[in-house]
Amino acid sequence: MSSSLTPAQLDTLKQQGFVVARSFAPAGRCEALRAVALEQLAEARAPVEYEADLAYPGAPASRQAEGGATVRRLLDAYARHPLFAEWATSPAVAAIMRAYFGESAVLSRAHHNCVMTKHPRFGSLTGWHRDIRYWSFEREDLVSTWLALGEETSDNGGLWLVPGSHVMELPAHRFDAAQFLREDLPENAALIGTAVCPRLEPGDVLFFHCRTLHAAGRNQSDRVKLSVVHTYHAASTHPHPGTRSASKPEIPLNDAGASAP
Repeated sequence: MSSSLTPAQLDTLKQQGFVVARSFAPAGRCEALRAVALEQLAEARAPVEYEADLAYPGAPASRQAEGGATVRRLLDAYARHPLFAEWATSPAVAAIMRAYFGESAVLSRAHHNCVMTKHPRFGSLTGWHRDIRYWSFEREDLVSTWLALGEETSDNGGLWLVPGSHVMELPAHRFDAAQFLREDLPENAALIGTAVCPRLEPGDVLFFHCRTLHAAGRNQSDRVKLSVVHTYHAASTHPHPGTRSASKPEIPLNDAGASAP
């Protein structure tokens, strides 16, 4: 089990825009988080986001349609259970963020901060995008953690990512009005052709940059996929006042001791 990133892995994160830390979270922690997530998912405990509300490809047509009650995300994970708060602010995560940013880091509660689900029948397809598209910060330099609570592959909706895309300057016409990469353009198709889908096991953590292009397909398995996702930025980077990015109090991280996650 590794509770840190090596210098080489940090370089990969900076150069490639993502890196996987294998067996980062202990099995016991993952099992406990999964149990809480499944309990709250069964209750659709608020606040939640429904697949039907987003209307992505493959989602139910409405809340009243078949599958309309399918939850896409359990929102505000930090506040919904102490186990999620402990994971999001763990010293090991804080130490990695300090190493990446070169200063203390802060947890954003306005973005991600959720349990992401992907259901077998009604989990939708997510097109190619950058998370920063609707975020508003002084600097576009944020890093997210994606903790797998079960196996993640291309067959059950695992993430696909384009290496190096976080440093690419792509003109506006290559995106549609919703800031998804236009798949009808040959240059975009060539870019998508370079994407990879890291296979994740329970406890693996994918660290990825807010500008990294990524997408996810449908879940073709018979089991719901669950991931815990949080986003961090340097303490000296602030959300723009009055924007959604500034809508929730942020949580400073403490990396003193850098104990196990």
